[in-house]
Amino acid sequence: MPTSLVVTSINAPTAAVKELASGSLEHGWDFIMAGDSKSPTDFSLDGCRFLSLEAQRGSGFSMAKICPERSYTRKNLAYLEAMASGADVIVETDDDNHPLDEFWQSRVGEIECKPVAHDGWVNAYGYFTEEFIYPRGLPLKYARDAVPEGGGMETVFCPVQQGLADSDPDVDAVYRMLFPLPFHFEKNSTPVLLRDGAWCPFNSQNTTFQKCAFPLLYLPAECSFRMTDIWRSFVAQRILQARGMGVLFHSPTVWQDRNDHDLQKDFTDELPGYNHNAEMREALVSLRLDDSMTSVAMLELCYQELIRRGWVGQGEEKLLTAWIADLAAMGIQ
Repeated sequence: MPTSLVVTSINAPTAAVKELASGSLEHGWDFIMAGDSKSPTDFSLDGCRFLSLEAQRGSGFSMAKICPERSYTRKNLAYLEAMASGADVIVETDDDNHPLDEFWQSRVGEIECKPVAHDGWVNAYGYFTEEFIYPRGLPLKYARDAVPEGGGMETVFCPVQQGLADSDPDVDAVYRMLFPLPFHFEKNSTPVLLRDGAWCPFNSQNTTFQKCAFPLLYLPAECSFRMTDIWRSFVAQRILQARGMGVLFHSPTVWQDRNDHDLQKDFTDELPGYNHNAEMREALVSLRLDDSMTSVAMLELCYQELIRRGWVGQGEEKLLTAWIADLAAMGIQ
């Protein structure tokens, strides 16, 4: 299946990006990087298709006309380019994630895994270590809860798959300020599928989307940078559960050498999540969605609710409309 690898970056090629480009050449993946206004104008790297702002604006996508600059959501343009180029699978990561050998394995939809059914929040990291750690976006009051036991092994179609990251995993600023890093998860752990009401945030750092889930890639711009992929994950989970599906978590296939961050700034940018993530889940669960609706229709209803509640800005409506128009032009619903 044609596989696209998507990244956005404002940096010259990092060591991780060079590894991603080399691996993409070797494995026949289409590696697409969305640039931004701060990206080097002379970016060039074998094995990587760099989309400058000029190239994005000339793409013909409605989203390209209005997507904000200096925003992680430029990644939306790379998703659209991957779809337009014929991808059946989109894998995304960041420019500070180094691929392990397992990263390049074929991204199949049917996975042998342990399903977990639970009505509420689940700390998915707890299935991959006995040490204390929790994912960014998990409401703090649930961080120390014991993980529910899963059922027997099943082979299940999993359209969204979250891979973990070793060394510097995706945790919030509170964890980073209080607990030691680096951190390494247990190797070769059984993949876990959260479904039937079980919720856990997933991120955009090592994540696979099968074609049927492409509409769910949308990253909202009218919110904190530290929440865009987390709130996307909540919308995606609500839609997947309406279809009787869930989100798969699996062992690390990357290790992160984290770019420089100001932890106090990260904490401030994460405050909307600390304050609203639990309430957001309740609001999304309360929406009336069913499998007769298209994913795009469900996406609209979910973001209408987030906008109505004031968690996402009013400007999101225009951006989402452009995203949906671009999907429709490619026959994606």
